[in-house]
Amino acid sequence: MGVRVRKSPVVVVAVVALIGALGVFTVVKTFSGGIKLPKISPECVVRADGEVTLDYVQMANAATITAVGLRRNMSERAVVIALATALQESKLENLDTGDRDSVGLFQQRPSQGWGSIEEIKDPRYAADRFYSALKKVKNYQKMRVTDAAQKVQRSAYPEAYEKWADESAVLARALTGRATGAVECSVQGSPVIRGAAAAAALMEGLRLDWGKGLSNTAAAKQAAGLTVKVTNASTGWRYAHWLVAHASATGLERVRFGDLEWHAPDGKWQAVTADGGIGTGRVVAEVFD
Repeated sequence: MGVRVRKSPVVVVAVVALIGALGVFTVVKTFSGGIKLPKISPECVVRADGEVTLDYVQMANAATITAVGLRRNMSERAVVIALATALQESKLENLDTGDRDSVGLFQQRPSQGWGSIEEIKDPRYAADRFYSALKKVKNYQKMRVTDAAQKVQRSAYPEAYEKWADESAVLARALTGRATGAVECSVQGSPVIRGAAAAAALMEGLRLDWGKGLSNTAAAKQAAGLTVKVTNASTGWRYAHWLVAHASATGLERVRFGDLEWHAPDGKWQAVTADGGIGTGRVVAEVFD
């Protein structure tokens, strides 16, 4: 699955032919440290002082990891470390297997006390356990990404996490709400669910990821979608970007915040007309009917 960061014009330094059941792909490494891996599904693009390309599954998992960190009042640096760890351990995929008994986004091991397989396979549980362990690392915010991650993971490859530092910083800037209209996912074809069922799925996902923090924002579900009240633009973009990140599995058609609107088929944030903006006090999500 594709993961790419672009902070300057791409210079190809390696091209490798990969031949397998899915065909022939190229691997491109850039001087910024990003790696483009075989692309086997549609993409989401995140632009926030850099560019990262993920598929739908990776994007949703990145948004969930970020939401869990924010609801725990962890710093943006902690989110960067968590994302870099998950990128290295699983490429942001919720894996069923791994080295020995490792599973999940962070490749945590039941035999090492991380929880049961069923618990670790829950992205929210896995992220919460990672943040709990990271919080115990003294001065982790001043460490290199790879050093802080290694204190938690105790990997046989302690330097491996650093190569994802740039990608993780881009994702964190966007998903913590410090960038405007930064997460764009194009959702083609028929929606997986519609109407009231889609609205319910969106609300359930928000509640699971954001927990008590969501109730404080007074989210309200309607048959056609939902509205989340927010107190500032940064918080609004956290929810707006989360919604887009989870769009492919929830029947989401449209998100509005401020004077911008995201629409599923084209996947872009576009300016709305002067009388179409909704201000920065609420995020409005509409599902396919």
